[in-house]
Amino acid sequence: MTLKLGLPKGSLQEATVQLFARAGFNVYVSTRSYFPTIDDPEIECMLIRPQEMPRYVCEGVLDAGLTGLDCVAEHRYGRDAHTCVTSLADLVYSKQSFGKVRWVLAAPEDSRFKTPQDFAGAVVATEFVHVTRNYFERLGVKVKRVEFSWGATEVKPPVLADGIVEATETGSTLRANRLRILDTVMESNTQLIANGGSLSEAWKRTKIENIALLLKAAIEAQGRVGLMLNVQRADLEKVLALLPALQRPTISSLSEGDWVAVNTIIEERTVRDLIPKLKAAGGQGIVEYPLNKIVV
Repeated sequence: MTLKLGLPKGSLQEATVQLFARAGFNVYVSTRSYFPTIDDPEIECMLIRPQEMPRYVCEGVLDAGLTGLDCVAEHRYGRDAHTCVTSLADLVYSKQSFGKVRWVLAAPEDSRFKTPQDFAGAVVATEFVHVTRNYFERLGVKVKRVEFSWGATEVKPPVLADGIVEATETGSTLRANRLRILDTVMESNTQLIANGGSLSEAWKRTKIENIALLLKAAIEAQGRVGLMLNVQRADLEKVLALLPALQRPTISSLSEGDWVAVNTIIEERTVRDLIPKLKAAGGQGIVEYPLNKIVV
């Protein structure tokens, strides 16, 4: 038995392959094929554009797939009030950073558009038409038209559209095109979604849930390291006061009764400041080591 898994083609592709590697799955992508290989004989992979992923998972062509929450919302609003895919993991990573992407309403800096309400009777261009229509409907703003954009959406105002709804991580592209962000339409990050029929099969459900567990563990480990050190019991309180732990530090007795070993997980960016303080507080044999996965 095999699980048919969709991987996002495009801007998220490389970040997703790297995430799977940290989770323990080696995925090999060829520029000549839409069917990557993976070192798990129970998984068959296929590259699918994120915008199409919810449809193919919904229809059962794929058992599961990774796509953005924005794509799931666009599928749901365009279909009906119910979506036939289930999200099993909220994976906060993106093409540039391990953070969420914002879909924002933007207009030219020197335009009359200052608030969403100013778009009454206006034309808005976007790749996510259904999400944008739903946004204005919730606000009670009757726009003239929401147009589908095939790309380069940020260059369309003011000639081809009055404003746009576009994805941004840093806002730099919008600023470069002299656009001002007026509101956040929605936040999005990657989801592991699954077909309801696949989840009803015990083997497939277990397999998908195990993949979700490992992917989340890889994300939890991002930017964190392990730290081990030895300390005399008399200095233990001083050392513990310096340690911001993910959980509580693990403390183990050593063969010498007045010494203990301390093991903890910390943010990598804090290490360079923390290690000298731990040394000054009595820590010895301090070891920093990398982490691939953290299961919480």
